[in-house]
Amino acid sequence: MDINLITISLYSYFLGSIPFGLILTKIFLKTDIRKIGSGNIGTTNVLRTGNKFLALATLILDLIKGYISVYITFLFDETLVSYSAFICFIGHIFPIWLKFRGGKGVATYLGIILALNYKFFLIFGFCWLALSLIFRFASLSSMICSLIIFLYTYFFETNHYSLILFIFFVSILYTHKENIVRLRNSKENKIKL
Repeated sequence: MDINLITISLYSYFLGSIPFGLILTKIFLKTDIRKIGSGNIGTTNVLRTGNKFLALATLILDLIKGYISVYITFLFDETLVSYSAFICFIGHIFPIWLKFRGGKGVATYLGIILALNYKFFLIFGFCWLALSLIFRFASLSSMICSLIIFLYTYFFETNHYSLILFIFFVSILYTHKENIVRLRNSKENKIKL
């Protein structure tokens, strides 16, 4: 097997698998985030602890690990950027440290698209904020925005990221399958902005 592929696989997965939400809540709140709210290790569930600073820190750190993984790969082997991005994303969703039960991947996805093209990040951020103000559902906004990014690249960009961004869209739908059920049953929690 290509040594580049092995190297990229390792650092992308292990960067992605760092469970910042769990680490921060254990250090600062002396609690296990997996026993709170949805049991998820991501930003939204950390926010349920009532600590907005830790939620913001989780968002930023999960974003940074996605960004760093892709940025390193750009320097290392640009042809494997999409591969690195996906492996990092998988690492966040299925971290080896937590018996492969991780987060939903949106913050890590944000870091990835920021590294791919800052316009993707800005479009996602603007659309997410607008949709969240209208509908008040973080999950719905995230799913729709990941679709918007895919459609934007497919129709308006000349790069080769459309396929990986479509894969991310489908993956985000998968990680939000429980949210989709709650949305259909009008039981999804609204967010306060």
